[in-house]
Amino acid sequence: MAQAGVPFASAAGMAKYGRKASKSVESALRRRKRGSLKSGSGRTVKSRKQAIAIGLSEAREKGAKVPRKRKSASRKGSSKKAAKKR
Repeated sequence: MAQAGVPFASAAGMAKYGRKASKSVESALRRRKRGSLKSGSGRTVKSRKQAIAIGLSEAREKGAKVPRKRKSASRKGSSKKAAKKR
């Protein structure tokens, strides 16, 4: 019943994501399919990746076991570009 990409038990023994997180992602994907999933700006979500991200974010808010959010790549890239210009 585990979602592909959401491992419950890894080789190390501890799961990376909790069951609550998996349920939240499943729910977000279902809402996306129905067309009722909205992004923060209120627009309808069409991307599968965005739906997963929203599901994980909702799980985080509910206190589920989800790894911390990574820093965005765009911020890292912009600081490198600024450093090269100088």
